[in-house]
Amino acid sequence: MLVKKILLPLSVIFFITVILVSCEKFIPSAPADDEILDGPVDNLTSAQKNQFISGDIAFNDDLFTSQTGLGPRFVATSCGSCHIGDGKGHPSTTLVRFGQKDSTGNQFLHLGGPQLQNRALLGFEPEMIPVGATHSRFTPPANTGLGFLELVSDEDILAMSDPNDADQDGISGVPNWNYLPDFVKPATNAISKNGKYICRFGKKASTYNLLQQTVTAYNQDMGIVSSFNPIDTYSGLAIEPEVSDKTIHDVVFYLQTLKAPLQRNQNDAQIMVGKSLFIEIGCEKCHKETLKTGISSIQALSNQVFHPYTDLLLHDMGGSLDDGYTEGTAITSEWRTPALWGLGLSKQSQGNGYFLMHDGRAKSIQDAILMHDGEGKSSKNRFMELSDLDKSRLIKFLESL
Repeated sequence: MLVKKILLPLSVIFFITVILVSCEKFIPSAPADDEILDGPVDNLTSAQKNQFISGDIAFNDDLFTSQTGLGPRFVATSCGSCHIGDGKGHPSTTLVRFGQKDSTGNQFLHLGGPQLQNRALLGFEPEMIPVGATHSRFTPPANTGLGFLELVSDEDILAMSDPNDADQDGISGVPNWNYLPDFVKPATNAISKNGKYICRFGKKASTYNLLQQTVTAYNQDMGIVSSFNPIDTYSGLAIEPEVSDKTIHDVVFYLQTLKAPLQRNQNDAQIMVGKSLFIEIGCEKCHKETLKTGISSIQALSNQVFHPYTDLLLHDMGGSLDDGYTEGTAITSEWRTPALWGLGLSKQSQGNGYFLMHDGRAKSIQDAILMHDGEGKSSKNRFMELSDLDKSRLIKFLESL
């Protein structure tokens, strides 16, 4: 059989070439790793990458409905709806927590505490804050790098604490010691005190690990019952699980293996000066630049040095930040030092504007600095004494994180 050659005119070949080149110009390039918060840590195995993908889908794509267990009272229909792109939340997704005013515990658990479910399915009424219950608003945090924070040893956290301000620098960070739910098993190197353990997640550092965080979020945010916590938030009764153990574990693994945010332009001269000023005025005393992980069953997370800018401790931030509500053993004016990594990318998930501090009340990085009181007051005052140029350098450094 003869095969005929098809000869295209040069003009047609030229036209096709122009179209292909033009298309390439219009196809957007993928964002650089340091411009986004999502994505896995390096060096995962093939099986771990698959589990990461499964957790990613469950976290971001699973939209619960009444047919799949949502509610009947709830806050959100998926995990990702409060953590867009794994970033910080917005005022529209801010949570309300209520019911505890001191270390004696939450007195309103029988009335729906600790979290307000402000939405409801058709035919049901949203939850209301009970009369007499103290409450506070919590903006959802960014998710990235959490697996590294989970693996900081209790020993290292205690080494950073200074409950009696022995060095007399006005800073006396303390851990939040809290009881663990039955389904949470402490790490092999955990340190306990009177049956309580050092917790590290949440605005008040009242949550022990990412399993507890995930189970609680399914239960309190979406009204989704799991085998780990089978109690329905609406009826108060134990019911059949509405999410599988596999999905819970996949989401936990996803959160554990999200990459740490990458600093941008760290060799820029202005940013380097800003970092020096950050340390010089005392910010780094609480926002610790460097921590390390211990041994992990996830090899990619073992013995890693990382730079979150937090000490995971509670600090008394003074009366202006006292919301009258607390969790665990924290007092109402104490807040866990938030990690600053990823700060400059917050706008991406916050509607192109900043909503910082625990409840989003600060609309800029400078606003957040000027709201520091209590143990943060000295650094705030020293920031205010800087020249306008040095203030801009320090903020430029923070925006690079």
